[in-house]
Amino acid sequence: MKRTLAILFTLSMSLPLVAAAQEKIPLKLVATIPLPGLKDGDFDHFAADVDGHRLFLTAEENDKFEILDTKSNQRLHTMQDVKAPHAILVRKDLKKLFVVEGDASAVKIYDSDTYKPLGEVKLSVDADSIAYDASTAYLYVVNGGREAHTPYSLISVIDTNNSKKLRDITIPSDHVEAITLEKSGPRMFINITGQNAVGVMDRNKSELSAKWPLPAGDKLNVAMAFDEANHRLFIVTRNPGKLIVLSSDNGKVIADLPAVGLVDDAAYDAQHKRIYLAGDQFLDVFEQKDADHYALLARVPGAFRAKTGILVPELNRYYLAVPHHAGKEAEVRVYEIQP
Repeated sequence: MKRTLAILFTLSMSLPLVAAAQEKIPLKLVATIPLPGLKDGDFDHFAADVDGHRLFLTAEENDKFEILDTKSNQRLHTMQDVKAPHAILVRKDLKKLFVVEGDASAVKIYDSDTYKPLGEVKLSVDADSIAYDASTAYLYVVNGGREAHTPYSLISVIDTNNSKKLRDITIPSDHVEAITLEKSGPRMFINITGQNAVGVMDRNKSELSAKWPLPAGDKLNVAMAFDEANHRLFIVTRNPGKLIVLSSDNGKVIADLPAVGLVDDAAYDAQHKRIYLAGDQFLDVFEQKDADHYALLARVPGAFRAKTGILVPELNRYYLAVPHHAGKEAEVRVYEIQP
């Protein structure tokens, strides 16, 4: 009897703790958008048209991109025969979509209302990651490198107002991933993945001004996010899975935490002071206690290679793309961000 009472007492004490923990869950699943008809294969990146209530998703290995309705949480349209799409820029003012198609070695341009092709800007093979400077309307696109069989990669600068390539910036590595632009200045931060380093460049020039090596043993830096107000770069490695926080002033390592593996998308939530990492089987949410201190807030169950996600702060939503796998159809999970 005493043992039974002790167990009941222990359970009664633990229940409030469980409830308290549940109240702190940072993401609440509110909808699921099924994507039937897709085969096995990775997604790459999202893009949002907030005012148009649309979300664009590149189904890279299906040669398609999906258009979703953010109000009804339904699939609106599927663009077929898109050659390995990786990233999308929405120019609402021009009513144009700029779609990076890796296997076409080009940025293809489409009408954003009718989805009819309007033209293209040719690049080297394996065009992939992008960053957009709204002040100049320049789109920066990573291309070349390993698939081009060159010891260097290119970051091509495209004037989206005139749909014209302006120049190529050469990066001395055959593997470059995410790039991020500073809004308050001219710097561009580059994941030089082939050298396990972060490059810094004045984007008006064509040479690196600095190269910051990652801590020894940390490799495959693919995803990146930026807290510009606090001068913090968030670098995510795959080998091993880590979140590395760097000072954007000098590259000093501020924090180094274990994280989910195979991350492709990282997002910084300035309102809630969080970092979201979409990876294999899990979605990690880190809390920014202050500019120098970070902790894992929650590990949200994900899915096989569900490494594509986007934060849309205007909608208070986070979207996670789940690829088709083991007979389960592809879908997009819609999360409401909790305070």
